[in-house]
Amino acid sequence: MPGPRAAAAGADAPLLEVDDLHVEFRTSRGTVHAVNGLGYTLHAGRTLALLGESGSGKSVAAQAVMGLLPTPPARITRGTVRLRGQDLLRLSDAEHRKVRGTRIAMVFQDALSALNPVLTVGDQLGEMFRVHRGLRRREARAKAVELMDRVRIPGAARRLDDYPHQFSGGMRQRVMIAMALALDPEVVIADEPTTALDVTVQAQIMRLLAELQQETGMGLLLITHDLGVVASVADRITVMYAGRVVEESDAPRLYKAPAHPYTRGLLDSVPRLDRHGERLVPIPGSPPDLARLPAGCAFHPRCGSARPRCAAERPALLTVGAPDAERRSACHFTDELLDRGGRP
Repeated sequence: MPGPRAAAAGADAPLLEVDDLHVEFRTSRGTVHAVNGLGYTLHAGRTLALLGESGSGKSVAAQAVMGLLPTPPARITRGTVRLRGQDLLRLSDAEHRKVRGTRIAMVFQDALSALNPVLTVGDQLGEMFRVHRGLRRREARAKAVELMDRVRIPGAARRLDDYPHQFSGGMRQRVMIAMALALDPEVVIADEPTTALDVTVQAQIMRLLAELQQETGMGLLLITHDLGVVASVADRITVMYAGRVVEESDAPRLYKAPAHPYTRGLLDSVPRLDRHGERLVPIPGSPPDLARLPAGCAFHPRCGSARPRCAAERPALLTVGAPDAERRSACHFTDELLDRGGRP
């Protein structure tokens, strides 16, 4: 259920809107088209999962939203990113720095690398309040303890002067979440927040994010390659492949009957408790080189259902079913796939 902020702003009001986003990298090998026409809408109090294999463009898209892309070699060539109607791509660097942390924040993939190894956790959390809120050091430390308690780090006051390497992987991830929530942002982007954590700790981290979202009403953009991670938390899922969106759907319909062969392949490669004894079916091959994308559908070299049309014509992202279904797929043969219950 959406938290107080979502209720005040209207749970159905657009919070973050990304439209026709294009990001490319100029390299010695040529131009890498990392993101091609990405679009999505995130509402207050809701969770949108951006899903795909490594190299699909999802993390680059998140960095573009945050204003963290290295330019050069990266370049945003087209698109808009609106936070409550304000286009973040039109902000100066100084203006973007004021937005980061206060209105939109990010939980990075590798907490050990993202945290400064030579500063205590208390100093790093307190810095948010000293820089953005003008608090004195003692006040900032008190706020840091509150944050660590909020994300359920045991003995928060005693651990304030510990360094990142003294925390376990799961506790470091909680510190990163605390840092992201420090200034009560409207949007939190969590980039692979459960990478390298065991299954039990993964569940704890996802449950913590869900509880904090319910408490604050923030919009959560969850970036992951693992459909199992998002099964119980995502309201909507956007699937990316080779920099493009190949499927958009609410979570229940996507899991029941995917509308794109790539999504089907991701589902078949994840163990499921309701299919005891079935063999996992990995997607053959590797993702394409983004500097040399194949003609037609980028997924066709790995697709078991590919036909000659797939190699010649790139499919458009079109509505599936009734117009009010809010479901889209980029496959020439989506209707046939759904007629088979999402099976190839």
